[in-house]
Amino acid sequence: MQKIGFSGTLDPITNGHMWVIGEARSLADEVIVFLSQNPAKKPQFPAEDRKRIIEQSARECGWDNVQVVIVKGDYTARAAKKHGCDYLIRGIRTTADFDYENLIQQTNVDVLQGAKTIFVMPPRDLGSVSSSFVKALEGPVGWNWTMKKFVPGPAYQAWILDCLRKEWEALWNYATASPADIALADHWFAHLTGPQAYGGADRHYHNLDHLVHGLSEIRVWADNTFAPKRDSALVKKAFWFHDAVYSHDDDALYSSEEASAQLWLASGLDAGDNLDVAQLIRATDHFQGPGISHALKDAMLSADLAILGQDEEVYQAYTQAIVREYAHVDPVRFNEQRGLALQHLSAKAQAGQLFGDAYFADQYNARAIDNMQKEIAALAGG
Repeated sequence: MQKIGFSGTLDPITNGHMWVIGEARSLADEVIVFLSQNPAKKPQFPAEDRKRIIEQSARECGWDNVQVVIVKGDYTARAAKKHGCDYLIRGIRTTADFDYENLIQQTNVDVLQGAKTIFVMPPRDLGSVSSSFVKALEGPVGWNWTMKKFVPGPAYQAWILDCLRKEWEALWNYATASPADIALADHWFAHLTGPQAYGGADRHYHNLDHLVHGLSEIRVWADNTFAPKRDSALVKKAFWFHDAVYSHDDDALYSSEEASAQLWLASGLDAGDNLDVAQLIRATDHFQGPGISHALKDAMLSADLAILGQDEEVYQAYTQAIVREYAHVDPVRFNEQRGLALQHLSAKAQAGQLFGDAYFADQYNARAIDNMQKEIAALAGG
């Protein structure tokens, strides 16, 4: 078979979709993904963005015979025929899927004289994965770690950037801000999510994942503790900037935390909250932190340390990211230093002092002790 088509809204494309495209590649020399642009639907991403995400996902897999076409004002089956595809391929997960797709197939062939449909059944682990399933994951703490398992890298990257963009615009009140203030905020959003900060290729833990997770923790903390809106905003602003500078340079003039505080102070974003936010950033510094006094210090530090109390799968992903982030350190020395740091943190947790905020302590202290003790034992065993 020379060409085969695959169609859908693909908002976002999932690993299930990628599996079907892979099956299509085994049947044909060329696969054309027909991206539906339905005016009745309100997708998360515009069609051009979805096209780019699909193309990037295909390149990540090394697929050079996958083309993406946006279908405007035409039926997909008819557009497929026009592009030389006699067949479309569809994934069938349930009997309900089959009944629906069979009806569509009859319409495509009998009414539209379009491409016929080939049905394939995905493996069990992808049987429930759909765009709507993935969308439903967003919101609760840790949603990004879960979502990451079900979509290709480019789709995940686009999704969390979109989520962060919404968080950022709400934080800086874009709806009522002046054009000059919006332009300034746009500049800093691009900087913080870009290669100079959390989006850097060398960022393996202190990256966009960490940013999304921490902001989710702060949002849920505020909802559960009825924190005043200004308090929540202060902690969020500090979290956005607290790891903006992250360096392993021991000869640097400032610690990474102090450099991040200085970056915030120079940003011009919010003169009214300048000192409060800078102090909360400095609270995360091992050297300055103990001397910082601020009413929101415990919430800030607890949100930053909340990763220690996540479920086993997320915690393992975190430890692997830390190993990659310190790949420049001799492995023996890393294990020693990491073990000492965990022993210190574990002792604080056992004394009830790891999470200074009561909400975070209740949520994560017991799990953090268990996670760290297991990692300490693993490090000791080499």
